[in-house]
Formats: sequence, structure tokens, C-alpha cells
Amino acid sequence: MPGQPVAQTSTSGLPLASERRLSSARSWPTYPKGKDFMAVTINTLREYKQKGEAFSALTSYDATFAQVVSEAGVDVILIGDSLGMVLQGHDSTLPVTMEQIVYHVSCVAKGNHGSLIMADMPFMSYGTVDAALENAAKLMRAGAHMVKLEGTDWMKDTITALSERAVPVCAHLGLTPQFVNKFGGYKVQGRDEKSAEIMIDHACELVAAGADIILLECVPAPLAARIAKAVTAPVIGIGAGSDTDGQILVLHDMLGITTGRKPRFVKNFLAENNSIQEAIAAYAKAVSERKFPAEEHTFKA
Repeated sequence: MPGQPVAQTSTSGLPLASERRLSSARSWPTYPKGKDFMAVTINTLREYKQKGEAFSALTSYDATFAQVVSEAGVDVILIGDSLGMVLQGHDSTLPVTMEQIVYHVSCVAKGNHGSLIMADMPFMSYGTVDAALENAAKLMRAGAHMVKLEGTDWMKDTITALSERAVPVCAHLGLTPQFVNKFGGYKVQGRDEKSAEIMIDHACELVAAGADIILLECVPAPLAARIAKAVTAPVIGIGAGSDTDGQILVLHDMLGITTGRKPRFVKNFLAENNSIQEAIAAYAKAVSERKFPAEEHTFKA
């Protein structure tokens, strides 16, 4: 129609927004984009680890933000059960249901432009191997490329069963929010040497069982660095220092719009930028250059 702006494309044929993924310091994969195409895969993350290149992850829960996040160059999108707190207003992640996660995964999959999609398995959805297989299948059919489970060595059989049936797995260690009632609150984990050694052992055992990624939340930076060196799988950190292979934040936290107490590991990237798109791109760039997290965002033993 006359007068209607036409989306500009780069010489590679990609939208200019997507071209930002290819023009950063890192060599982004120059693959064509499509609804079902995965520009970032688990092999991409493994290559980053081998090269010592940090990668970024953010939560997202809808198609619009999924497109913005993926086109900003963020490698991994997590549909987290954190939606129970930032979207639904609960004081924990426990009320989130499988049906709700499946719905949000399907929304994100429609807007995603090349990021790897990881989906949380909500509270008690993987209490048995059979339940884990059934529920993981729902998430994968909805558009997830990987599922995330919270727990320790008791998950080994479940992870092996999922891996053997073509479901990639991220194992979440450290502060696992679904265990908030067992922990007695949201507390840093692994601060003493005994608990640190146990966490290292658990990470190694879960990778041996088939876990493709380890996610560490709220653990001392020196411990996270030890785990990242001890396992062959990529390690993502949140409140775990800058020596992990990747970083993740809750979208609402890094935009500075979460109400209540701000966690130590959070930085408001919107405060230094003029738009949400710029803030997300700045986050991805800061992670890739290992400028985030800084010392003030980390925990000590």
C-alpha cells in the first residue's frame, strides 16, 4: 500500500534487527531464519564453552517479548516458572501448573527468531520418571527445545530416561526455588566446603546421567567456577559469578520493573538505555564481553 513503510533488510536478507546477532564481537551463526528453525542449539552452546565465549539467556513468556529477546541476540529463552511470581503475583513458583507452562511455551515458540527455547518443569511435574516423560513430551510438543528440572542426584534416573528419549535436559542446582520450603527461604547455597563438594559431585553425576546443561543459582562465585571447570556441559549462572559459561536473568528484573526487594545479582539495564530493545541488546553484549555480572552482583563463600 502507498505510504506504508517496508521493513529494511540487510545484505544477508535478514531483518536489520536480526542482523545485530551477526554483527557482534562473537561469530553468530549465519543461518536463514524460519518459524521452526533453530539458529542456536545445544551444540552451539557447547562450542561457546569450548571457545571460552560467554552466552546469554533471559526469561520470556509471550510471543512479543520472545521476538524482541531473540532478535537482540540472546541465545537462550527460558519459559520459567518464575511467571508465577512476575505474572501471576504469587510469592513462590509452586502454584504454577503444567498447563500454564505449556501455554506460555507455545506463545514464545510463535515469536522466537532463532534462540534455544528452554522450559521449566513446574513443581511436582517430574516426581516420578513416568510423570517426567509425559510432561516433558507436552513441553516439547508445545515448542520447547529443552526442559529444566530442579534437584540433585535423585534426578539421575529421570535425566537418563529423558535423554534416552531425545529430550535435552538442564539440571538446576544451588538455590532451587521449588525447594523454598525445605530451605526455609531463598538463601545462598554451597557456602561451606562440605556442601560445595557435594554440589560439585552432584553436577558431575547429573552430567554423567545425561544432563546437557547445568544451571547454578545463588552459589558463591568460586564454587561456580569450580563446577564450570569440572563438567563438560555448559554451565549457566544466576547469582553465580562471571566464570560460568553463560548468564541468565528474569526479564522483569533486568528491566527494573520487578516490585519488592531486588536480588543482589540483578542489574537494571533499562536505566542505562533508551528502550527495552536497547536494554536487552546491552545485556546480551555485557554478558558476551564478561562485563556482567560484576563483583557487586556476586556472592562469596
